[in-house]
Amino acid sequence: MVPSGAKERFAALLGPRGYLDSPEDLALYEYDGSVEKHRPDLVVFPRSTEDVAAIVRIATDLQMPFVGRGAGTGLSGGAIPREGGIVVAFARMNRILEIDLENQRAVVQPGVVNLDVTLAVQDSGFFYAPDPSSQRACTVGGNVAENAGGPHTLAYGVTTNHVLGLELVLPDGTIVQTGGKEPDLPGYDLTGLLTGSEGTMALVTKVTVRLMRKPEAVKTILAIYESNEDAGRTVAEITARAITPVAVEMLDGVMLRMVEEATHAGYPMDAAAVLLIELEGIREVIEPQVEQIREACAVCGAREFRVARTAEERDLLWKGRKNAFGAVGRVSPTYYVQDGVVPRTKIAPTLHFINEVAAKHGLTISNIFHAGDGNLHPIILFNARKAGDLDKARAAGEEILTYCIDAGGSITGEHGVGMEKNELMAKLFKPDTLDAIRRLKLLFDPDNRLNPGKMLPTGRGCLEIRQAPLGAGSTVY
Repeated sequence: MVPSGAKERFAALLGPRGYLDSPEDLALYEYDGSVEKHRPDLVVFPRSTEDVAAIVRIATDLQMPFVGRGAGTGLSGGAIPREGGIVVAFARMNRILEIDLENQRAVVQPGVVNLDVTLAVQDSGFFYAPDPSSQRACTVGGNVAENAGGPHTLAYGVTTNHVLGLELVLPDGTIVQTGGKEPDLPGYDLTGLLTGSEGTMALVTKVTVRLMRKPEAVKTILAIYESNEDAGRTVAEITARAITPVAVEMLDGVMLRMVEEATHAGYPMDAAAVLLIELEGIREVIEPQVEQIREACAVCGAREFRVARTAEERDLLWKGRKNAFGAVGRVSPTYYVQDGVVPRTKIAPTLHFINEVAAKHGLTISNIFHAGDGNLHPIILFNARKAGDLDKARAAGEEILTYCIDAGGSITGEHGVGMEKNELMAKLFKPDTLDAIRRLKLLFDPDNRLNPGKMLPTGRGCLEIRQAPLGAGSTVY
């Protein structure tokens, strides 16, 4: 139910085309890239920070929950309105506001597509380092919410390492600024706190990001293996040789065959696994590193070692990696992407365990992941129309993430907790830690109206985080 007068107030603020309320339109905003769903009651489209602040104040007056949304490419349900209410869609706040190449900074609105930042500065020899696989579609605001990573995380870090300042609207409609262009500002690092808070503390309306200069030279390598375990051992061997590539990506046999059929990137159809390794830097440094990596791959049983000879060959190899999820869609009607982390030395046994889980549940599980930092992405193929298949996929995913925790890892490296993994937080953190996180969330959002039901376990006694009870005479929601 939409409270009386709500649509009129939003129409007065945003214009008659500033919101959506028809069932067919709302259906497009009930899901993201995860397997979860819940339909909003309204979708609103602000064009400015002031619009966002006014939307939040109206939502507070009407006691409606609200959640921010970028491109909806998230993989943990972070942008799904779990309690209904208002989706604040940032599609119309999509401008690059400032580019300051002398100081290697840019200021962008949250709806700017990730890749567009690099496209705007690449002719001047710069780029924006965070590069999620969905970078052609995902937005900077969503990247900030989830602290997104990408293939080049190993050397460049994740989003928080490249966000210098934020403009925010708090849950009471207050507009605040954290950080800025200047490095090492005094005071609490609120920018770091809010980057990765999954849209549960504030709505981001402006982002100051760090730009980086393009490297002098790039070498892209494809190492081909007859077993997953050999590929996994290679990652540890490269690390032991004190080499830090900018990217070490792994695709298992199931995945690389799907990718090759879709993209024709040059991956071998008969291999059990491949590693996509990239080096960047000064030419005199990376040339000898290529040979050291060749030796490491050979020691670990690589059957073939290729170095891309041209920029076109390099781009084709990355086209295969970046379009992997689309390639899976050609094979399976639905799939469930997981996001666990293990120490690099545990990659090989974790892959073995994933194979056991697949056999146990009668599922096909393909693997593509950022092997350099142990960030695994098992992709569980299933048919949502087949009774029990989704339940089996969920069970398999939980078993894999539990194994990651037991191996000394985590339940997410870059996709976030959202509503997909929130119950697993109790396996990763002690009750006192969870309670501290809960109290921090409520410090920003005491009525729990901003993206409720995310990140923390629900229905667990004192740790329960739910919609605040409504008082007598309030709109029943």
